[in-house]
Amino acid sequence: MAPPPPVRRRTFLAIGLLGFASGLPFLLSGRTLQAWLTTAGVDLKIIGLLSLVGLPYSLKFLWSPVLDRVVPPLLGRRRGWLLITQLALLVTIALFALEDPRRSLRLLAVHAFGLAFLSATQDIAFDAYRIDALATRDLGWGAGVGVFAYRVALLVTGSLAFVLADRLSWPTVYFLLALLMLVGVAGTLLAPEPVLESGPPRTFADAVIQPFADFFRRTGLLVGMALLAFIVLYRLPDGLAGAMATPFLLQLGFRQTDVGLLQGGVGLASTLIGALLGGWIVARLGINRSLWIFALLQAGTNLLYLVLARAGPDRALLAATMVVENLAAGMVSAAFVAFLMSLCRKEYSATQYALLSSLLGVSRDLLAAPTGALAKQLGWPGFFLFTVAAVVPALALLPWLAPWGAKVPRGAAPHPGTVEASV
Repeated sequence: MAPPPPVRRRTFLAIGLLGFASGLPFLLSGRTLQAWLTTAGVDLKIIGLLSLVGLPYSLKFLWSPVLDRVVPPLLGRRRGWLLITQLALLVTIALFALEDPRRSLRLLAVHAFGLAFLSATQDIAFDAYRIDALATRDLGWGAGVGVFAYRVALLVTGSLAFVLADRLSWPTVYFLLALLMLVGVAGTLLAPEPVLESGPPRTFADAVIQPFADFFRRTGLLVGMALLAFIVLYRLPDGLAGAMATPFLLQLGFRQTDVGLLQGGVGLASTLIGALLGGWIVARLGINRSLWIFALLQAGTNLLYLVLARAGPDRALLAATMVVENLAAGMVSAAFVAFLMSLCRKEYSATQYALLSSLLGVSRDLLAAPTGALAKQLGWPGFFLFTVAAVVPALALLPWLAPWGAKVPRGAAPHPGTVEASV
């Protein structure tokens, strides 16, 4: 039975606040920290090595079973972990106000690694909360709202923080950003706790083994392996084109200012709109049909780069390309997150989602690694035609894994969306 409208609205509002809190720390151990170190005169080689502090985001599946197995003493399994990580993040970010890269760079690196670990843990808890709290019909909206709020947080830490740093010291900026974690605390206190009738995994062994066993029990080995391959392949056109987009635009003759303003400003605004639009479309059409439509859309938008390659540095055409591409990217993100959520069972949602989402890194990083060599060999027009053709393997799997006439993919877990009526 779906939750009553007031509880449902409260859940969506909470997801928005939690999505903002999930995105807030991400750049603070990455690009924003790099800016601080650069202004402090730290050697570029050391700044490059410090990118390793972001490893917890790629490895979070290793400790995600802990969040499925252990129930904190307050607020329940999902909200309890959210509150723990949010309060820890607030303190950790605020303590950057006491750091000085010129005096204790090693301590700062350890501090940044701890921030990334806590942030990745909050991501695990947030993703699991969305999966557990939402009914099947709400997965699209939940994904769209979460992506939207996450991106807004990236705008704050990736843009507003830089503006403030021109007027205040970086330690002061970090202290002010730490206070924004209270947004997440408010979301946790507002959120209704998902009800888990069967209880969490009984042992840590169950928490590690059962997520795999449950997934393949629902899907069967052949369908399960095909679903894992589909996760890697679905966003391949976007990953290939995105890896070479900036070098392409600069080589084409656009100024760095043009690329920065249109990718960062117009592009981000379009992504925000696309995330909400994608959530609405998934809610109306279902996950399967949305996957079909958005697969074609993300590949089709790469044709705009082909047009640019032939037209040259046309700013109006670049602006149109950024709007369409990022609008599509927002919609694709919402649909694909909803797809991943649909495959996760409530008992093991933290572990299953962490494992499935980690496969995205394969297409984003490993499969996109040879893009530079491809672009040199094929030329820009040929390269972007190749990225369009890269949608074919995912399209070939769609009739089998996500039939047009069905609402959810094969092997999808049940999502009743049962939550406590009060907090």
